[in-house]
Order: sequence, then C-alpha cells, then structure tokens
Amino acid sequence: MEKLINHFKFRFNQSFRIFNLNPKVSIPIVFVLGAFLFVKLPEQYYYPVIFAILIALFHGERKDIPFLKKVFIQSWRWIILLESTIMYTVLLLANINYKVEKTGLISYLLIILLTFIPPKTKPWLAMGWNFIPDYLFEWKAFLRKNGWKVILGFIIVMFSSCQPVALILAGAFVLDFISLVYEPHESKEMLEMYFRKHTLKEKIRQNTLFFNILLLPVYCSFLILNPYESLYILYYFAFMNLYLLLIIMRKYKNYNHKNKDSNYNMAVYLEYFLCSITIIPALFILVSGIKEANQNIRTYVGN
Repeated sequence: MEKLINHFKFRFNQSFRIFNLNPKVSIPIVFVLGAFLFVKLPEQYYYPVIFAILIALFHGERKDIPFLKKVFIQSWRWIILLESTIMYTVLLLANINYKVEKTGLISYLLIILLTFIPPKTKPWLAMGWNFIPDYLFEWKAFLRKNGWKVILGFIIVMFSSCQPVALILAGAFVLDFISLVYEPHESKEMLEMYFRKHTLKEKIRQNTLFFNILLLPVYCSFLILNPYESLYILYYFAFMNLYLLLIIMRKYKNYNHKNKDSNYNMAVYLEYFLCSITIIPALFILVSGIKEANQNIRTYVGN
C-alpha cells in the first residue's frame, strides 16, 4: 500500500514538472480540457466519448510500462487501470454540464480493455502524404511526423462546429500547432530553389488555399448546424487566416540559414493570437512584415 501511495505522489509531482518543462504543449492541452469541462455540447454522450478517446491516446503514448513492470511486478496492469480510471472519472465529474448516463458507464469497460492493449512502439498512421504537392513541403513534412495527431485534431475541430464558443476555442488550440508547421527553416539551397520558381505572394496563396480546404468541412458543418449564426464562421475564417499569414510572414522575415528554426514560443503565439482575434493589428503587422520578408528573401535569391 505504501508503494502505491508513493507512486501516486510521484505521478502528481510529475504532472507539474511536465507542465513547467514543456508549456508549449501543456498549456494548449489544459486550455482544451478546460473548454471541454465548461462548454455545453448538444448531447450528453459526447463527453464520455471524447474523454475516453483522450484517455486511450494517453495510454498509447505511454513509455513507462517497463518501469511499472519492475516496480509492480505482478500488479502493474492494475496500476494502469487505476490511473486511467481516475483520470477518466475526474474529467467526467469535473464537467459542469454532464450528468451520469449509460454511455459514460459503458466507457469504463473500454478503459478496462486498455490494460490489455500494449502502447504503440511504431508511429501510427505513418502515411507518405504523397498526394500533397511539393510546394507545400512544410505541410507534407509536418503531416508525416504528426499524421495521427493532425487527424485527431481535425476530429476535435469538427466536433467544435456544433457551437460557436467551442468553434472559437478549438480554433485557438489549433493555431498553436499551425505555428509548428512553419517553425523549421529549410536549407539556404532549398529556399533559393523555391523562390526562384515562386514568389512570397504565391506561397501565401498556395498555403492559405490548402489551409482553407482542410477547414472547409468545418465551415460547412457549422453552417448546417448553426444556420442563423453565420457571422461566427466569417470571424473564424478571418482570425484563423490572419494568424496563418502572420506565421508565414514571421518565418521569412526572420529567416537565417544558420538557424534551424524560427524560435517559435508561447510569447509569439499569444502576441499573434491577440492580434488575429482583434483583426486590425494583424493587418498593420502584415503590411510591414511582408515587405521585410520579401527583402530578406532577396538577400538569398537576388532580384
């Protein structure tokens, strides 16, 4: 019993350490979980389904099974079950809009099955994404590394289309990951080769078109479910696209072949997010930033 108590103390302290060490990931996760705890969804059974999926994803990413087998030799499966059950129960009971019903109870059976499903050892959905054109190389590289996460995020965003507030909150969560698409810097040779064929204006047009094709099902779903609140989708379209433009502009304004990435951090996210949701500041930043980005590109490519 003492070993079990010490283990959960360790888990509790570990959660705070992870939060402090990696705020880029932990803050958006807490943000979305908070949204799910307070946003009212159309049907009660949406909550247990979403929370069960989150618990399953957490289990799939576990790297501590060998450790648990050494510490809890005979009862390590019970520890996994107990941890998963506690997390799922906390998410359900903390939601202010959820009332206990059969879907929530049935989901406990699915969580029990997790103890017999080994975590993944190879990346899931390791697709080539070869249908994406080469000029969208940032998206292709990002999807190859994070394909299943993108698909999960897309499902969450689709669910968010049922309500205006949920749509905006999910959009704010997605923007942080959009930033990661453009964080890596390509080599000087690749940049020169690309911008000898395309202009920055063409790159912006190609990337915004692809981005909005991805979001098209969300736009349509929201309009179908909320036909009298179409102004929300116009606002959503505006601030999502403005943020995308700001991130692309920042990448090439600050591009330096000696740096592997654009040093994206939470401060950048908050600055551009606030500018995008207020719209007007983002437009002013874009006007001057695109000029600087074009000038920086010319230092590598020439006129």
